[in-house]
Amino acid sequence: MDKRKHKLFEAANGKNYLLPFVLVTTLFFLWGFAHSILDVLNKHFQESMNISKAESALVQAVVYGGYFLMAIPAGRIIRRFGYRSGVLTGLSLYGIGALLFIPGGMLLSFPFFLFSLFVIGCGLTCLETAANPYVTVLGSAEGAERRINLSQSFNGLGWIFGPLVGGLFLFSGEGEGDISTPYAIIGIVVILVAIIFSRIKLPEIETEEDSCAEQTSMEGSSVDSHASAQTTLWQHRNFVWGMVALFFYVAAQTGINSFFINYVTENASISNSEASLLLSFGGMGLFMLGRIGGSWVMSRIKAETVLLVCAVGAAAAMCILLTGAGMLGVAAFFLCYLCESIMFPTIFALALRGLGRHTKQASSYLIMCIVGGAVAPLLMGMIADVFSMSVAFAIPLTCFIVIAAYAFRLHVVGKHNV
Repeated sequence: MDKRKHKLFEAANGKNYLLPFVLVTTLFFLWGFAHSILDVLNKHFQESMNISKAESALVQAVVYGGYFLMAIPAGRIIRRFGYRSGVLTGLSLYGIGALLFIPGGMLLSFPFFLFSLFVIGCGLTCLETAANPYVTVLGSAEGAERRINLSQSFNGLGWIFGPLVGGLFLFSGEGEGDISTPYAIIGIVVILVAIIFSRIKLPEIETEEDSCAEQTSMEGSSVDSHASAQTTLWQHRNFVWGMVALFFYVAAQTGINSFFINYVTENASISNSEASLLLSFGGMGLFMLGRIGGSWVMSRIKAETVLLVCAVGAAAAMCILLTGAGMLGVAAFFLCYLCESIMFPTIFALALRGLGRHTKQASSYLIMCIVGGAVAPLLMGMIADVFSMSVAFAIPLTCFIVIAAYAFRLHVVGKHNV
């Protein structure tokens, strides 16, 4: 057996990519924070601006809508100028959007806040389009799923701090909360990180397929080569179904996070500040531990098998939430966060498996699928306004069933179709 197979950050050519892996992994924390603080904003806007659950879901809709609109441009930036340019573009947009909350706090205009969040969403799109596929190629091909789960563990750390910081500033005291300060701080931090990345050089990884593509383009027309590459990409069934699974996963995750505070305050008699702490240390704490543990588990059990078990567990948790259970519902949330922790990085890595020179282009399409996060909260908000908050969790239940079907297909087939 090739000993290199066990060297997580060493490529087949013997190069070690631990340092760039560590640098890029810091970015995962930043977008984890940006996403998780939205769950506190959702409830905050409902109360401070007297809007419905469906209207507050626009908070998630504009951020995740940015993923749909920006994913292809982000992919083009990365393919033309490299991963580093994608990171710098993302950090710049993220920082600008966050700093817009300073005038937003004075205007107190919901549309202006939505615009600021849209700019942040466009920045996050560039970051994820660059960082997610990048960590999958920073080492052995066999370790791709483990590396992205390890990086996503730091994303989980950001998910812990988001509700914690948001609850501290927005749910403390009797006033309407301070919405500008947390975003001003994160905006300054992000701009500083952008300056750091502007002064370092990230290696551009070339796969064997990349080399073949270059030879092909030298021998024939670049236009024909590009057309061929596009046609071939859609013949990877594992990638196509991975797009579907990723859409439904982000829909489920975003819907659950968006209305966690609503559910527990309505069904378990818990205050907003207590709910934000439960979300931070309970739900997101398990979410982070699940990603750390997932990286270890996948060194022993196939990633598709782990995904299948977790999808079934998350679906079971949603069935409990449908009953409107009180503290039992809180426990069901915790089970769900543990189970869903490995889903995004695992689906992402499985969908990219074996794509080679198509990896950057495929990553753009996968990032577009994050638009699922714009759809589920709106649907759940409308259902909650008409029926009840608990009934709305039928949406993420459906999503987890789709993910389980995807994992079962991979489990049965054994190897992806190419």
